Amino acid sequence: MLSRRLFLSTALAAPAWTQTKAVKPPRKDRFHLFLLIGQSNMAGRGLVADEDRKPNPRVLSFNKEGLWVPAVDPLHWDKPEVIGVGIGRSFAFEVLKANPGITVGLIPCAVGGSPIDAWKPGVFYEPTKSHPWDDAIRRAKLALPAGTFKGMLWHQGESDSTPELAPTYQAKLDDLIGRFRSELNAPEVPFLAGQLGQFPDSPWNEARKQVDAVHRSLPSRVKAAAFVPSDGLNHKGDKVHFDAASYRKLGKRYASAYLRLGKG
Repeated sequence: MLSRRLFLSTALAAPAWTQTKAVKPPRKDRFHLFLLIGQSNMAGRGLVADEDRKPNPRVLSFNKEGLWVPAVDPLHWDKPEVIGVGIGRSFAFEVLKANPGITVGLIPCAVGGSPIDAWKPGVFYEPTKSHPWDDAIRRAKLALPAGTFKGMLWHQGESDSTPELAPTYQAKLDDLIGRFRSELNAPEVPFLAGQLGQFPDSPWNEARKQVDAVHRSLPSRVKAAAFVPSDGLNHKGDKVHFDAASYRKLGKRYASAYLRLGKG
């Protein structure tokens, strides 16, 4: 009896994603898949509310165990003590509105704090004891056969906004996009880059402006690419991460950028 009580207590305390049962995805052409990549503002650090825990049968997530489950926040697990609301669900809901009859599948792969140099083959990122690039490619190759690969959502650059790293950011980002498209056999799949947070109480330095310019100019350098602005969004109090409401708004902006590319 004691062991049963301990099991029940543990189950009730477990994170939401460990309690969600796997579901069978729809047929491949109706299952539109999106890769979520970058650092913490893609992983999500917003405060989770009841609305973020309500599953939608047409929005699924590829979980840590490699199973398709209803997508509820938090979607990521990179830093379990701080994970929260991100952009994934609000992005998916907007895509659904424009594409009746499909199901959206999200493939979470973001790693909080990771500089772009961590997104290279074989690189081990010590803070999360993970290999951001290798893990993302492995998970993508496991997930993509179930559906149709439709887009890559990238939010990253805070860790590269330094005088030493910013000057080489453009070359590294363009290389990363090329590697993803080559490795996943996806030369035309859209790549969406989100703008870093613009917070009045945390002015940008020159390095961050340089990284921002790389993001802004992406559509002029790379085919099937879009820039997603962060104007008017708020941080959660740490001057780095968006608050939950802003993540939801940003997800909608990613969706608008994706749909404007005409790839929906």
